Amino acid sequence: MARLQHRHRLALALTLGIFMPGIAGAEGPDNLPPYKMLRSLEFIQDSVVAGDSSAGEMQRFMLSTIDERLRTADKSAFDDSRNVDAALIYAMSGGNPATLEYLMSRDLNGNFDNRVADVLRKYLNGKGLLVVNTLADIAREYRDKKIGPYLSLVAGNVMSAKNPKAALKFYDWARLTSPGTIVEESALRRSLALCTDTNMVSQGLDYAQRYTRRFLHSPYASQFANLFVQLVVDHDGEVKQQDIVDILSFMDPPRQREIYLRMARRAAIAGKADLAALASGRAQAISNEGGDAFGALASFYGGVAGVSTPDLGAAVRNIEQMPAGELNAQDRALRDAAKVVADEILRAPDPTSLTQVSPLNLPNQENTEHDAAVTNQPGAKSPGTAGVEEGAPAKAAHAPEEGRQEADSSFNAFVTTSRSKLDAIDGLLKQESH
Repeated sequence: MARLQHRHRLALALTLGIFMPGIAGAEGPDNLPPYKMLRSLEFIQDSVVAGDSSAGEMQRFMLSTIDERLRTADKSAFDDSRNVDAALIYAMSGGNPATLEYLMSRDLNGNFDNRVADVLRKYLNGKGLLVVNTLADIAREYRDKKIGPYLSLVAGNVMSAKNPKAALKFYDWARLTSPGTIVEESALRRSLALCTDTNMVSQGLDYAQRYTRRFLHSPYASQFANLFVQLVVDHDGEVKQQDIVDILSFMDPPRQREIYLRMARRAAIAGKADLAALASGRAQAISNEGGDAFGALASFYGGVAGVSTPDLGAAVRNIEQMPAGELNAQDRALRDAAKVVADEILRAPDPTSLTQVSPLNLPNQENTEHDAAVTNQPGAKSPGTAGVEEGAPAKAAHAPEEGRQEADSSFNAFVTTSRSKLDAIDGLLKQESH
């Protein structure tokens, strides 16, 4: 890590011309062309997605340094198209949008393409959909230029809401023309997100495999992991087990275990017991030198998923073996919810709910229809009293009805109680299921 930090400082110092102050003719940061400073920013950003966490602070420094340089540069500096491209790329790389506005207001020589500046202005202000078609055309026009990959990435972002397949083409062009860069990393990750949301499963698996092979150590890899787990769980019927194994095989065991645990948890919440059992089993199979904490967690998720299966007893044991104190707040809520469901399944039924009326004692259909017709006549008495002249027969006639009402009342009470508990469970898991 120290060697990487030294390499970044060396590259930055050489670019800024301050590595050896005594060398005549060295360019200082005050007169360095913006396009040279941009090279350092791109190098640092590419290092970030390659897994060098120490480059993050340097990235923030370079963004602020370039911002200041662009604002103080003489107007004549932008007679060089490379500096114009540097300003546009800076704006698309997390720079200050106001700086682009400032440069455009000073552009009296027409060095900036007003069309590009206008679509970027709207995109950076959250109004990209207003210029989606223009942006797509400009991205194609500048496809082979320095700013081409960045414009393709921006076009894909805006086009994704309108035409996902067209957006994927822009993402593909961006990553193919900028291999190994932050542009490729972003294009792959966003392509996976788009495929997940639009049910393009096979394409999503392909992007996922490319990502794991190239950007496993990116700080955005956790976001990728969530997207991959969502793709698998939401479309488990279309994803083969071997697909999952093959994609995760590029990862080291700790990362594999982490994703399998996420998958088991999400699948358990989604009620997909088979996938949850598969993921928890794979997580348990991965050795862990630090102890069996991860194995216990995997067993817990498997137990949660098993509540809805015939193997309920084993599922309950797995749930109860996981101490609540070792779970985070979300998993404790999941544990409580699973136990409520298991208790409801295992609870003995109320004996009164088993009370049934013999079919032999029910009035025949013909008489029932006749009574209904009579009670609907004007002036007729209520169903409970109409036509009853003698007390004893009346009691005998209504005994089955009273038994049936008692059974219905007990059953309705059971349904209401169970439904209220399930509603409470839904409330606990509402955020987790999304």
